[in-house]
Amino acid sequence: MNSLLRALYSGVGYIARTAAAVGVPGEGKLSRSINARRGLLARYEAFARAGRDANRPLVWFHAPSVGEGLQATPVMSRLREQRSDVQQAYTHYSPSAAAFATRTGADFADYLPFDAAADMRAAISALRPSALVFSKLDVWPMLVEQAVTQRVALGMISATLSEGSQRRGGVSAALTRDAYAALNAVGAIDDSDAARLVELGVRERVIRVTGDTRYDQVWARAQQTAHAAPWLSRFRDKPRLTLVAGSTWSADDAVLLPVWSEFAAEFPNQLRLIAAPHEPTYAHLAAIESWASYSALRCARLDAPDDADADVVVVDRVGVLGELYGVADAAFVGGGFHNAGLHSVLEPAAFGAPVLFGPQYENSRDAGLLLREGGAIAVHDAAQLRNALMVWLAPNTERTARHDAGARARDLVSRGLGAADRATELVLSLL
Repeated sequence: MNSLLRALYSGVGYIARTAAAVGVPGEGKLSRSINARRGLLARYEAFARAGRDANRPLVWFHAPSVGEGLQATPVMSRLREQRSDVQQAYTHYSPSAAAFATRTGADFADYLPFDAAADMRAAISALRPSALVFSKLDVWPMLVEQAVTQRVALGMISATLSEGSQRRGGVSAALTRDAYAALNAVGAIDDSDAARLVELGVRERVIRVTGDTRYDQVWARAQQTAHAAPWLSRFRDKPRLTLVAGSTWSADDAVLLPVWSEFAAEFPNQLRLIAAPHEPTYAHLAAIESWASYSALRCARLDAPDDADADVVVVDRVGVLGELYGVADAAFVGGGFHNAGLHSVLEPAAFGAPVLFGPQYENSRDAGLLLREGGAIAVHDAAQLRNALMVWLAPNTERTARHDAGARARDLVSRGLGAADRATELVLSLL
């Protein structure tokens, strides 16, 4: 990184850490992200005093949000089984991953400090990691620089870079090239990802193709849910053809909900929509409930006494979507009708639920694979969505098409298993 760019980048980092020290008003995602870091280094230092065993190695996993966390956790689990002597730390960037982080089983779990050299130096000194492992793609220049200085081995698992990613050029590439070049071992999802990672600065000789660990994670969760999720039995005991709309945004709802109103009116008391917004804010939940009322559909919040009898079930919390896909006859995955990115299509696929999503899926490798295998349909507008629902969920149609698409989706996930074992070997090599 040239000196001017480094100075500008460092300046932004120190502004962010100053904001965290004093706090900022508001309840938005940015405000929560800043305010959650108040006193963060003190929490790291408290772990250093009370929880860090200097006689044991520690692997530090960093996953910015929940999606990347789902790639890290199967490796963390296997590492725990194979090396019980190794402590683990887990950090995240987004406030949406805070609750998820507490469930990883790590000895220490918290936010990553803002990328200022002094804070990263303090974090590394507190954790004293033997290895630092990034999940998927994100690297932080000052963190990597300080890790190299303190002789911490650096790795990356489930590494992927889409063809159209803006990281391949411009300021982003200039900022991170040195950090990517410092990585000691990288597990790429496939050969094309490996080639693009070299463009970012990763040394070719440190790359292995290990696959995507999310396949192992979603498969294991689907198996566990099938055998140990009694709370879902009430939906199975009162069967209806069910669409689980997961991680949706307002742009997705603008297409889905009007179509569902017409669809449900055509087949009264035979269909169920489970709506799980990506961010279950009051405004988003209220908008869905208002739509249901206007459409004369019975609506209930998840876990309300009558939720299994409702036409529309509104999910008002995070952390349960991965199990709710277990009662889906088909799934609608959000994010495809705006620019923020399509959410995970693998979770419903692991249950054998065929998947629908909007037109903006180009940066999702898994969506492309599901389309190719016949386990998904991309819908560009309301008319296409209605047609797809008629094929898969209309009560008066043959179920062959839905069952076939679901089987193809599930088979795709099963063929991707084994990546977590290969990624764990890569992490162990860093030790």
